Amino acid sequence: MILSHPWSRRGFAGSLLGLAACQNPIDRLPDPTGQATGDMAALLRAYAALGPKPVETLSAAEARRQPGMADAVQALQRQRGMPVTPRPVPMVQDIQVQGAAGPLPARVYGERVAGGAAPMILYFHGGGWVIADLDTYDASARALAAETGAIVVSVQYRQGPEHRFPAAHEDAVAAYQWLVANSRRLGGDPNRIAVAGESAGGNLALTVGMALRASPEARPAHLLLIYPVADTDTATPSMREQENAKPLSRAAVLWFVQNYTRGPSDLQDPRMDVGRVAPLAGLPRCTVILAGIDPLRTGGERLVGKLRAAGVATEARSFPGATHEFFGAAPVLQDAVVAQSFAGQRLREVFAGRA
Repeated sequence: MILSHPWSRRGFAGSLLGLAACQNPIDRLPDPTGQATGDMAALLRAYAALGPKPVETLSAAEARRQPGMADAVQALQRQRGMPVTPRPVPMVQDIQVQGAAGPLPARVYGERVAGGAAPMILYFHGGGWVIADLDTYDASARALAAETGAIVVSVQYRQGPEHRFPAAHEDAVAAYQWLVANSRRLGGDPNRIAVAGESAGGNLALTVGMALRASPEARPAHLLLIYPVADTDTATPSMREQENAKPLSRAAVLWFVQNYTRGPSDLQDPRMDVGRVAPLAGLPRCTVILAGIDPLRTGGERLVGKLRAAGVATEARSFPGATHEFFGAAPVLQDAVVAQSFAGQRLREVFAGRA
């Protein structure tokens, strides 16, 4: 992301070390901001009890082994004597889809509709283009399938630092093209495919929308953007206000970018800096979900304004007392229940209009 100092690998590392050195005891609290709702604060306490280390102090391999918010949800469920079984959907099947450089793992949720083709959702998980996988975001994909009745295809794209920009972005476009070509085989309707993503996955969904906006045969029906990485500005109001937020801090954002991008030119690419340099006219209708306790919030708010200014029909909803990564936490978090219902309603309306 665009930093306040000239780009260099040494300068980037120094920035991360400086951020770590400046931490004070309040930064180590489960909710350093003090802004979380009651059930969000309980989830953050469960997350803190798992002992995650600041991601900026880890290698990518170490970070991938860290407990995350999905683990915290299950820990809190166990603490409360709740079952930890995943949300039921009629069918879950692991498959492969074709990425830009070869096959990619993917998971299909939902069932074929008798006598007709079902709507479909191509879903990209979060994790800063570096960590997380299909299992980490299983709850979000299940929720979208259950709330919409659509067939959801969650794709594991290539990640940095092993595969740097634009690997994940190229995989996202290739996966969408594969799904259009293979939708009938999966029981889906190629004319009713929405693209959804969380965080870095939201950025990938935007990339698909931009790449296919001029294609009358393959244009996505809708973009669902859940606290997306919208631009590369790390000096925004929310980056300052939520610098020490959990589970995503400003230092973590810098670390993710360091591990995915190759240099300063990547940060100015329209696929990365969507909200500031990419032309947005002609994109499909969008739904944007934002979290208040999130360094990415300002970028998301700016994106909503620029989408609307470009003539893109966009509906947005913000959850001030929720943090980044809240969407999949419905078993223990009311804001997640509401956000999932809102996303499901928007997608059902889109699919009905395209039937």
